[in-house]
Amino acid sequence: MTILSCKVASVESITETVYRVQLVPAAPFSFRAGQYLMVIMDERDKRPFSMASIPSQQKYLELHIGASELNLYAMAVMDRILKNKTLDIDIPHGDAWFRENRQRPLLLIAGGTGFSYTRSILLAALDEQPNREISLYWGGRVAKDLYDLHELRTLMIEYPQLHVVPVVEQSTESWQGRTGTVLSVVLQDYCSLAEQDIYIAGRFEMAKIARERFCTERAAQGSHIYSDAFAFI
Repeated sequence: MTILSCKVASVESITETVYRVQLVPAAPFSFRAGQYLMVIMDERDKRPFSMASIPSQQKYLELHIGASELNLYAMAVMDRILKNKTLDIDIPHGDAWFRENRQRPLLLIAGGTGFSYTRSILLAALDEQPNREISLYWGGRVAKDLYDLHELRTLMIEYPQLHVVPVVEQSTESWQGRTGTVLSVVLQDYCSLAEQDIYIAGRFEMAKIARERFCTERAAQGSHIYSDAFAFI
């Protein structure tokens, strides 16, 4: 692991509770798509956040931070970012990184800001294997929670083999995606998951239930399921 001091290059409020933060480390860094970093608050307090950027992008690191009065754990990090404009991080961490050089269809599942984890894997996969079959299911409570849906729709035009399924729990008449929980929609769409490499990012409870149901009900291989346990932050 490497401790790096970072300059806060930009902070964008993309929803009422989600911030896009770009950090510029003071020294070279490396990680694998799907890994996370630890924000160092003090010697005994390090807080994990998935990286939305990819390893080949060496100019900056991108984080999607969901922070509000209901999530003071992340809000304290945002307060430091906005006040100090610098941040110390510990990088990299996590075993749920993208397994390169595979041919199996790729299934990415994200809830909320867990999208940051799947975004890193998605972009790395498209860069490495532009013809690989990839499906991304992204769920939120309402449509505005799917804050980067425009980017994904643009990618689908460029990469016809990419299939993006947006899912909301509360839909309106103008909603053009699916309605329900992201887990229920995946189960509706697949009678078998035996051939997929699956990457899951969301609340810990969702990821745990998804793994169990995919294996018992859809013949998924446990050795080909990877999940980011910290994606709920």
